[in-house]
Amino acid sequence: MIVTVFRSRLNPDTQDEYGPMARHMSELARTIPGYISHKGFVAEDGERVTIVEFESEEALYQWKVHPEHAKAKRRGIESFFSDYKFQICEVIKSRAWAAKSSRSR
Repeated sequence: MIVTVFRSRLNPDTQDEYGPMARHMSELARTIPGYISHKGFVAEDGERVTIVEFESEEALYQWKVHPEHAKAKRRGIESFFSDYKFQICEVIKSRAWAAKSSRSR
C-alpha cells in the first residue's frame, strides 16, 4: 500500500473557491483503480492534512497524471496554498483492531 500525506495551508479568502474544488477532487480520486481511501483534517492552527491510500505506486501514478487532478494542483500552487508539503510512503506493516460491539454478547 502507498500512503500520501499532503499538508497545506490555504491563502486567506480562498475557502469558498477551494471547498468545491476539493470535494470534486475527492469524488474523482475514488474513481481511480487502486484507490483505497482518503481523509482530511484541519488543525487548530489552520494546517490541513490529507491522508490518501492507494494499492500501488501505479495507482498513485494514475492519480498524479489525471488531467483534472493536474489542473487542480496547478491551481493550488497559483492561488490556493500559501505553502504545502507532501510525503509518499510505502506501508511496510499494518495492523488494525476494533472492539467488539456490546450487541454481539
